[in-house]
This record gives sequence, C-alpha cells and structure tokens, in this order.
Amino acid sequence: MTNSKTTATGAQKKRQQVLIWTVIIGVTVGACVLGAITGDSDTTVPAPAADERSGTVPILQAAADSQGICYGWRLLDGYDPVSVGSNLGDGTPVEDAAGCARWIEVTANVFYTSSSSESNDSAAIRVRGSSDIEFSDLSAIESGLGRFGLDEDAFVDEPGWAVTRAATMLPLLATERGLADPAAVPTAEPATPAAPLPDAGSDFWRDRWVLLLTTVGLFLAAALFIAVGVRQRNRQRREAGPAQRAGAGPAGRTRENA
Repeated sequence: MTNSKTTATGAQKKRQQVLIWTVIIGVTVGACVLGAITGDSDTTVPAPAADERSGTVPILQAAADSQGICYGWRLLDGYDPVSVGSNLGDGTPVEDAAGCARWIEVTANVFYTSSSSESNDSAAIRVRGSSDIEFSDLSAIESGLGRFGLDEDAFVDEPGWAVTRAATMLPLLATERGLADPAAVPTAEPATPAAPLPDAGSDFWRDRWVLLLTTVGLFLAAALFIAVGVRQRNRQRREAGPAQRAGAGPAGRTRENA
C-alpha cells in the first residue's frame, strides 16, 4: 500500500510540474506575441490644431499687409505634407502664390521613430524665401527662432504648435534683419495648445502600458499556480510521512520482517 501511495504521489507531482511549466511557457509566449502586436508606436506627425491654424492666419495677414512680405508655414512628415498655410489662409502655400513676390516660409520636417528603434526622434527646421532675400538673412532668421524656444526639441514634442508659433515670429525676425519695417500690432494672439501633446516615437512606457499590465497579470497567475503546487506537495509529504513510519517496526524493521 505504501508503494501504491508513493507511486500515486509521484504521478501527481509530475502532473503538477507539467502544469506549472505549461503555464510558464504560455506566459512567455503570450508576452512575446503581445509585444510583437503592440511593439511599434504611432509615428504619425500630428498636424496643428484647428485653433492654432485659425489663430495664426490673421497675425500673418496683418504682417503681410504692413510689411509687403508674405509669410507662411509648412509641416512635413518625411516626404509627406502634414500642414501648410500662410497669410493667404490655412491650406494655401505662400510660395508661388499670386500677389506674393516676396515671401518667407518656415519649414519643419519631423521624423518619429518606433519605440523599438534605437534612433531618436528628430526635426529639421528651415527658413526659405523668395530669390530676392539673401541666404544670410534667411539663415539668421532660422537661427533666431531658437531665442523663442523654437528649437528641435520643441518641434519634436509639439510640431503643430511649434510650426505655427514659428510662423508668427517671422515678421519680427525679418524686421531685425532690416528686410521690412516693424509689422502692425496683430489683433489676435498666437494660439496655444489646449493641453500638452503626448511624447511620440521612442517613449517605451507610454506605448506599452497595456503590454506591461498584461505581462504582470500573466506572471502573477503563474506564481499562483506555482504556490498552489508547492502547497499541495508539502501537504502530501506530511500525509505520507506518518504512513511510512507506521509501516516500519523497531530498529528500522518492517512489520512483515518482524
């Protein structure tokens, strides 16, 4: 009878070990599959909000009317245009526009990378203009944007807000370079974002919180199975101990030998 109990205990132990390893393997495979599905974050460059675009156009209109220079903005996602606008209106480029012999435009090309990529997000900011405006003046205007906090980090964090804000700074910087007289005081203030935009590209924690929570839940389930298995094994050992001792006689002899 003791051998039968021992055999049954061993078989049950093996089944428990198989169950535990099955759960662990399932947790690992599930985490890998979920990671492959949700690993890449959205790399789309967001366009300026409607209020940012509508608030920028009248400012550029006032500056163009008083200075005789057209101003605009252009936001790109790699080679794909995201937003374009000018003193002529949202969606109207300033280059080659009728009535804009002289023009200045800020162009921002934002590059977002996936969360799994080792490359960092980046942005290239350029100031372009009509042929009658010297390259040195355009370069100075481009460098001057940094004085207003419109550097690469600002364009990476909030590209829509940054490009429209940069456009409203062009008349002031053009005045500093002696390209035009000071612009008329605008009747509207540059729009500010209603709420900070989320970081894009390589933010691991933001884009993978579902994966992390799911993985933690799976591992907790595995730990629960392991704890139950260990508890059952200890209980079986305690129950098997008295039975084995009862089958032995004095001086280590079994009852059958006695």
